[in-house]
Amino acid sequence: MRNDGRAHDAVREVKIQRGFLKNAEGSVLIEVGKTRVICSATVTDGVPKFLSGRGEGWLTAEYGMLPRSSPQRIAREAGRHRGGRTHEIQRLVGRCLRTATQLNLLGDATVIVDCDVIEADGGTRGASITGGCVALYDALSALGLPNHPLNFFASAISVGVVDGNVLLDLNYAEDSTADVDLNVIMSESGAFIEIQGTAEKVPFTSAQLDEMLALARKGCMELIEAQKSALGLL
Repeated sequence: MRNDGRAHDAVREVKIQRGFLKNAEGSVLIEVGKTRVICSATVTDGVPKFLSGRGEGWLTAEYGMLPRSSPQRIAREAGRHRGGRTHEIQRLVGRCLRTATQLNLLGDATVIVDCDVIEADGGTRGASITGGCVALYDALSALGLPNHPLNFFASAISVGVVDGNVLLDLNYAEDSTADVDLNVIMSESGAFIEIQGTAEKVPFTSAQLDEMLALARKGCMELIEAQKSALGLL
């Protein structure tokens, strides 16, 4: 039994509240256990210079943690350079959501997906991608295009090895002591978008990797079901 009472293959309770910010074209508050992230999607005119004249849109993402999203205060990044972890996560969110989007349908428009962590208990990048995808769907729906630019739903989850046990959807206590930490992003078809894995302490075997990927697939499919349920698509 885990420290929060879950089975090894259980996803934390997921809640997705749409329309959380009244001014955004798409927004959600996503809660995965005690982790809470506000995700918003904004559509703006224009594209980066490298896409100028191609008639193809762009999607990018920004990620940040509020000062008291963790037990110890995190200094605001507005007055200093963003850290490597922040850049890594926001680039991950942008890459994964671009993969799910038909950018050629956007014309000369850019979508910015903002992910603001208001409470962190592990899995913030997974919650950002999962919630960001729902916010993106709503923002793209507001464009009223003949074909919806979101090609498929995408979700993300963590999985790891803690004390020799393979666990799904790590909370902070588990993640901070994990021997192996894996973040998996998948499409609704069950295909992989990105896999990030590190042996923090002990190298992992092929058998453990297979088990982690199988658990991640189970978790990602459950999250996509939650996305579609929130959108009324089930």
